[in-house]
Amino acid sequence: MSAAALPIPYCGLPPSPDALWSRWNLDPVLIGALVLVTMAYALGAARASHKGSSLPRWRQASFYAGWAITAFAVISPLCPLSVSLFAARVGQHMILALIGAPLVAAGRPFAAIAHVSRRAGGIDHAAKNAAPVGSALLFAGLLWFWHAPAPYGETFRSTFVYWSMHLTLYGAALWLWTSLIDAPASKAFHVIFAGIVTSAQMGLLGALITLSSRALYAPHLLTTGAWGLTPLQDEQLGGAIMWAPGCAIFLAVSMLILWRILGSDILEAGRAEMVSR
Repeated sequence: MSAAALPIPYCGLPPSPDALWSRWNLDPVLIGALVLVTMAYALGAARASHKGSSLPRWRQASFYAGWAITAFAVISPLCPLSVSLFAARVGQHMILALIGAPLVAAGRPFAAIAHVSRRAGGIDHAAKNAAPVGSALLFAGLLWFWHAPAPYGETFRSTFVYWSMHLTLYGAALWLWTSLIDAPASKAFHVIFAGIVTSAQMGLLGALITLSSRALYAPHLLTTGAWGLTPLQDEQLGGAIMWAPGCAIFLAVSMLILWRILGSDILEAGRAEMVSR
């Protein structure tokens, strides 16, 4: 296949460093979807308030912050940069899964949208009652699958595969964080185990990529030079982003969630003791 016949990745051709900040992804379908979800959440939160079951303001603020970060990750110049650099693609995934998704999950999006769509109510119920360990295993399976060289390469040849990667990874992360954030005290051990499993598997995958002696990802073999990196250095940087900051952030947030669960359990026990007296 000639170079002219090669498919153009969803985020476009590899950008040059001097033109990067002019390369925003203004796909109208994507922007429309982002706005639609925002409007649905706002409408659902307003209806919930009128029905006396309003979401706390901190949850709403968390959703909007997380959704803004999610939008930035997919429409900013990080999108075309991820065509050039594996490290940028990994960074994008970490922003979506470890910053955007937990903030959105804390905002209870399905609970809010349930006031607009009954189907969302069923999803919210399922997410809240999801097993943290099962959610962690699903996220792990998708993370390893989409960072295997062959599926990863397909995301550069097909827009459908590209969005399948993003939607399944983000969806699994959202499902996992929802199961952790709203976990009852009875699932404290499951939260610990899920946090350890997720941090360990991310660390292992990042380590394998970082310590590889050869470049693994064909789409970046000819695109890293403009950024002063060899393909192997680019992959080592990407692996390190997943290995160290990635698993550390997940473990830290998981421990905060565990602290919240145990703290609320202790508080309730104290209240019960005071009432009994």
